[in-house]
Amino acid sequence: MITRFRLSPLSKLRLEACGVSPDAVVRRARLAPSLFSEQKVLLTTEQLFAFWEAVGEVSGDPGIGLKLGSETRLERLDIVSLAALSAASFRDALARAARYKQLTCPEEIQVTSRGGECAVRFRWLRAGGEECAVLTDLCFAWIAALAGRGTNGAVRPIRVEFMGPPRTRRLYEDHFGCAVRFKASHSTLYFRAADLDRPFETHNVDLLGVLAPQLETELAARQADDDPRDQVKAVLRRSLAGRRPDLRDVARELASSPRTLQRRLGDLGVSFHQVLEESRRDLASHYLRQPSLELTEIGYLLGYEDANSFVRAFTRWEGMPPGRWRDAQCRRAETRVDADRRGRRKELARRGLARMDAAGRGRGRELTRRG
Repeated sequence: MITRFRLSPLSKLRLEACGVSPDAVVRRARLAPSLFSEQKVLLTTEQLFAFWEAVGEVSGDPGIGLKLGSETRLERLDIVSLAALSAASFRDALARAARYKQLTCPEEIQVTSRGGECAVRFRWLRAGGEECAVLTDLCFAWIAALAGRGTNGAVRPIRVEFMGPPRTRRLYEDHFGCAVRFKASHSTLYFRAADLDRPFETHNVDLLGVLAPQLETELAARQADDDPRDQVKAVLRRSLAGRRPDLRDVARELASSPRTLQRRLGDLGVSFHQVLEESRRDLASHYLRQPSLELTEIGYLLGYEDANSFVRAFTRWEGMPPGRWRDAQCRRAETRVDADRRGRRKELARRGLARMDAAGRGRGRELTRRG
């Protein structure tokens, strides 16, 4: 799994176009002041999330992610966007987006079709699985803009769901042109399934022939240094829902033989079964933090035959049943929120006293001057 992600230098131009100071964002995110002067910027997952969270805080604009993701000027589009726009169809564009976005963002894009609908779902590969609202907005707006631009406006979302708390609904419904729901179990864009095979009017064979090999080369170089354990975990995360992939399934995904993959894992002192259990444990913690997911749903998403099997496994991992673990996490989160509120109140009080003190000194100097 790629652990460092490229931040396009075009991000600086986009921020400036939206009236946001790139330098202020970098300071707020506590990143190197020379960030945008570097030839190639690679950030860790936490640094990247800090950057986009700082964008939201510095801008003070609830729609900043939507604006940044809807960039229309060709000179401000990055190489991944250009490759996706050059694809043959919306389906092809989504596949290329899912593959090449690995280079720029710690996310997985999952595309599924069911009942005449196509669901484009994002899952963030971050400790705890928390979303960054600005980054989610940006990615959703980017996919919607990609669909619209590639088909000359023929493909638009039919509804949008966000995991996060309610925000300005009118803002989002005006932007996406469809119904928007918050506090959903997953962040998902929905399109008509028939739209997947709609050809792209922006299809450019020659440009794609230049961009795709370049992206594939960079992807291969970054993955070559990957730990096979992380590679297996990445495949398992995509494949676990409703089934239990075996060693042969994962080896096939990694273009390896089962024997070679087993040997590579053995060199690290782990077995495929151990990595499978680690993946399930990591995902279980992520899913349990989503209050809308029932234990039966989580068991299914982790590939267990029933909820009891999941409960037994989780109790073995954590020493307590998943329901009790979830309650404990909620209490800890509430304690952190209360502590943050107390801290903000103290800071506001401190600033208020400082302003009063400064005003008092100012009045004293004025009286002295008059006297």
